[in-house]
Amino acid sequence: MENAIQTELSKNGVYLIKLNRPEVLNAMNRDLIMGLLETMKEINADPKVRVVVITGNGRGFCAGADLANGGWPNDKNNSPGQAAAANMEIGFNPLVRAITSSNKPVITAINGIAAGGGVGLALSGDLVVAAESARFKLVFGPQLGIISDVGSSWFVPHLIGRARANGMGLLGEDVGAKKAKEWGLIWDYFPDNELMDSVSQLAQKLADGPIVGLKAVVKAHDHALSTSLDKQLDYERDTQEVFLDREEFKEGVKAFIEKRKPDFKSIKT
Repeated sequence: MENAIQTELSKNGVYLIKLNRPEVLNAMNRDLIMGLLETMKEINADPKVRVVVITGNGRGFCAGADLANGGWPNDKNNSPGQAAAANMEIGFNPLVRAITSSNKPVITAINGIAAGGGVGLALSGDLVVAAESARFKLVFGPQLGIISDVGSSWFVPHLIGRARANGMGLLGEDVGAKKAKEWGLIWDYFPDNELMDSVSQLAQKLADGPIVGLKAVVKAHDHALSTSLDKQLDYERDTQEVFLDREEFKEGVKAFIEKRKPDFKSIKT
């Protein structure tokens, strides 16, 4: 098995994951998908981890699925479609769910091209940032005659609307970092040589914060996408009832009164 991902936990609780197949622009094969999935499961159970950063080694973030050397076991009786559906069921879809449902804030740092399923992986983060040279490209339809997957058919229209999503999906044209920010596909972009330093600062800010509460913020925003205002107000009421009794809130209020920086890291999550 190749070393398809590299990981490192810093002393401040930031867990860095690097996709490590640079020779194929970090295209996703079985080792990469299953390695990343297992890592996310371990991270969620590790109290030392406060924030996760996912980026790519080399010139690209992720070029999508590795169509040439995927490494997935396949029953010879399965059609290509059946094989792909099986692989999505055991690998790709659980990975997207593991990232989006993680109990740690997740930053995705897009260091180059994100194409095909790589777009879905990129957008699965809670905070998505990119290098200035990064590009987003949906190639499923125009090149392969299939729909977008790895969550991209959900993320893209929710983030930028139907018209722009259709433009990306039907034409397969590159969307650069500047346009991606203007459209709301990403939060921000940075000069290429400043990307990881900027990401480190963002990760540190999150790691110093009330991470359980921060994830609740993301969850509330996601919940709002599929409900009415009336039901969202109920959701806010029910969530505040729980979170105002948590130690993070108590520490935040105490620190405000005492005019000091909150110490959220000392709170057991």
